[in-house]
Amino acid sequence: MKVKLEKSAKIFGKVRCGDGVYLARGSIIRSQFDSVLVGNSTWVLENSVLIGTKNQPLIVGAKTVFGHRCIAIGAEIGNLCEIGNGTIILPKSKIGHMCVFGEGTLIPEGSFIPDESVVIGRPYRIIRKLNDEDKAMLVRMRSNDIALKEYSENIYEFPFKGVDSMINIFPYNDKYPKVSETAILMDYCEVVGDVVIGENSIVASGVRIIGNSHGPVIIGNNVQILENTVLHLLPDNQLIIEDGVTIGPGCIIHGTIIGENSIVESGSIICDYSKIGKNTIVKSGSLIKQRDVFSDNVILEGFPAKPIGNTDTLYRPDWAIK
Repeated sequence: MKVKLEKSAKIFGKVRCGDGVYLARGSIIRSQFDSVLVGNSTWVLENSVLIGTKNQPLIVGAKTVFGHRCIAIGAEIGNLCEIGNGTIILPKSKIGHMCVFGEGTLIPEGSFIPDESVVIGRPYRIIRKLNDEDKAMLVRMRSNDIALKEYSENIYEFPFKGVDSMINIFPYNDKYPKVSETAILMDYCEVVGDVVIGENSIVASGVRIIGNSHGPVIIGNNVQILENTVLHLLPDNQLIIEDGVTIGPGCIIHGTIIGENSIVESGSIICDYSKIGKNTIVKSGSLIKQRDVFSDNVILEGFPAKPIGNTDTLYRPDWAIK
């Protein structure tokens, strides 16, 4: 087997893969400028997102396994790693060989994890080196074969383009989404019910925007909602994403107001009845609690999130769609 893509798994851009690479349902690799390399027999399980960019390439070794809903952006990851469900690995990080990550681990930008580390936490901490039991687990999870064969390259290149929006939008009762003709909806995204999407906005693959019995969901102009993010809300509420906002991959956005030009980084959770001001950054893996209100021009981080600094002029991040 060279590379196996399950239905609803997607590759965008030019990706270099070794033999035996496997992408499970809902998993997505996005490569800008030939910036992703995945080694032999690496598995990317359901709803995970891997992103490389020109300035932040993603290099993954052989026989590494990403669990469900992992996110890796612009990092270097070694061979034979076991990456727990919901792990987030951020740009310019370097992960050694045979590392094991607990579920929900957050690896901040520029981190270094040495070989054979056991890693947990948000943000991470290294709790110990691999022991014999850990190594036996890694061998067992790979069908008792951890031999690394010579890399054999397969190149996959798929254009980044939208699809007929009628494929992706669905009514709910008497409510039907209103999508601008200049908006781009990607394969396997879905928009349901009382939803408005403005001009030149992008809804990436795997996104779910649900305006069923609740609503409205209003998405402004020039907004990007990236891979495998979910937008929803509680009854008697609204969800408003103002112009120029960027929402990273793997986020959960519920019934909030996000001010214009703000950036919500990967894997963040924003809860109902909250409000985020203009030009704000929500750092990766953060939680905005119900009814939290934040002013303009702040940096928010933590679980739950708190202000940690102020912003100046914001620009769309490197990992956004170009």
